[in-house]
Amino acid sequence: MDVTKRLLNYVKIYTTSDEESGTHPSSKRQFDLARVLETELKEMGASDVFLDDKCYLYAKLPATEGMESLPVIGLIAHMDTAPDFNGDGVNPVIHENYDGEDVELGNGRTLSHKDFPHIASLKGRTLITTDGSSLLGADDKAGVAEIMDTAERLIVNGEAHGGISICFTPDEEIGEGADNFDHKRFGADFAFTVDGGFEGEVAYENFNASSAEIVFNGVNVHPGDAKDVMINASLLAAEFLAKLPKDETPATTEGREGFYHLTDMKGNVEKAVLSFILRDHDRKKLTQKEENLKNLVDVCNQTYGAGTAELTVKQSYSNMLEIIKDHMDIVELANEATRAAGIEPITIPVRGGTDGARLSFDGLPCPNLGTGGYAFHGPFEHITKEGMEISANIIYYLCTHVKDLPDL
Repeated sequence: MDVTKRLLNYVKIYTTSDEESGTHPSSKRQFDLARVLETELKEMGASDVFLDDKCYLYAKLPATEGMESLPVIGLIAHMDTAPDFNGDGVNPVIHENYDGEDVELGNGRTLSHKDFPHIASLKGRTLITTDGSSLLGADDKAGVAEIMDTAERLIVNGEAHGGISICFTPDEEIGEGADNFDHKRFGADFAFTVDGGFEGEVAYENFNASSAEIVFNGVNVHPGDAKDVMINASLLAAEFLAKLPKDETPATTEGREGFYHLTDMKGNVEKAVLSFILRDHDRKKLTQKEENLKNLVDVCNQTYGAGTAELTVKQSYSNMLEIIKDHMDIVELANEATRAAGIEPITIPVRGGTDGARLSFDGLPCPNLGTGGYAFHGPFEHITKEGMEISANIIYYLCTHVKDLPDL
């Protein structure tokens, strides 16, 4: 089964994670894909295939004869899709020999040069898009497909390689993919997440991340008797938002610039809640953002009374560069593999995070490799057959050339 056929099969399986459930995995439907992958791994001849009760799927390809002393390389991808947009009823559309022009997806949506200028560079390829009603799920089912393709090719070809450990995780999209990862069962010396990004991307720097929730407690009385008594919690929330930097949002930042991102707001006179994610590549600047929220909450309480505003901040993940800078030999292996696939590696700071960020801080150095996809988490998500094939070739090279880098 080629890598494109795998992707087309996998994206039709509904696996959206659920950040509100509080369970592990957050949605039972993720097992639907895990069980398909479990069967496929066993059928292709992988060893130690194990699906645990929290929907982590592990497998191994033992080192070939004479390669047992090489470091064990790990390959990781996630099975869930983002809850940001509909992930059910995915209907991928294939555009053979794509002409490079705007694509009418359906449902009133257009994949356009205006919003996605890179699509001109995909001319002549086999483009895979949504029908405009759902996300595609190439994040990260393309990564899953590319790892599965690599595993099957290694088994069929019999080319020499060291030990290889595979894990497909749940709940990465809600920041919980590393929560129940079993390092002992995985047993790798280092690993790569294969998660999002264009082919040839070698990423080892990501955001530091935290989340914040601010609850505003109002005083609700009849509006006819409200003079000097009513405190409208929703108005307090609006007042609070007006004090945040207007040039530090996702829509106004790029590169290593961090942001405050309001992800949800709800409320009435009695109570209002603002939910944020905070991001910055610089740890000190992220801390400053957290302190700014605290200071604004303090001002609110000084103005309207103690307990009017309550702030909760939770740390999410850290910049893996802090760890990977001491393991740049792994990055060089990825760069070499990318050049062997015929393209020059590109390293840019990731404006997000992966399971690999947390795993790196848990003792498993884990940069990220691109899958060939674009515009994730929404109806404009797209990928090409050729991009996936290049990404799969990069992974294959990694697995068969660890032996060429003795410093590892």
